[in-house]
Amino acid sequence: MVYITGDIHGDFSRLAPDKLKFMKLHDTLIICGDFGFIWDDSKKEDKLLRNLGKRKYNICFVDGTHENFNLLNKFPAEDWNGGKARNICGNLYHLMRGQIYTIEGMKVFTMGGGESPEAELRFPDEETQRLEIPTKEELLAAVNRLEKTNYNVDLIITHEPPSKTMEFLLMQKNEQFIVSALNAFFDELAVQCKYKKWYFGSMHMDKYISANQVAVFKNILNAKTGMKI
Repeated sequence: MVYITGDIHGDFSRLAPDKLKFMKLHDTLIICGDFGFIWDDSKKEDKLLRNLGKRKYNICFVDGTHENFNLLNKFPAEDWNGGKARNICGNLYHLMRGQIYTIEGMKVFTMGGGESPEAELRFPDEETQRLEIPTKEELLAAVNRLEKTNYNVDLIITHEPPSKTMEFLLMQKNEQFIVSALNAFFDELAVQCKYKKWYFGSMHMDKYISANQVAVFKNILNAKTGMKI
């Protein structure tokens, strides 16, 4: 089985064995960005990552906006389930931008990253800001891979939602909305692509937007059905 959850931000309690005791051998849990456990390259962090990698099931994540990309990008990319993924340790993987994987018979398109509203406060150096935003080359490569599937996948896993979805959610909270190039790209993807479920985590809420778009945060969902575990 494949399961989905939202931003973890380095909170180990979200991945504690008793919280995931329903997961079986070779199951997969996908985190929709802001994994947060690859942060300071400490011995404590290395021990924790090894603990996660020793699980009998896969723990996978797309990158969000709160990641240490300089550390994350040092992990080598390898072939995994039809796409390229960074093997962090054992059964722990970073699902890279614009890749398409086949997991449990489902085609899964992933696109991490986004434009954090507080980037200038957290990261004064321009290079780090740039690393959290998908590049034009990454978006074009994603389009090329989708074209090979005739824009037909089962799941779309991203950190951020399409701009129309984000606007709808922020209007409900009376918050300001700024369209980024990535959100606009997702708008086009929502039109062009045939998909069954689209999960995203950046909004920090658990909400069914429509029959096929789902904001996920602390819930753990069955990826195929969208139902809460």
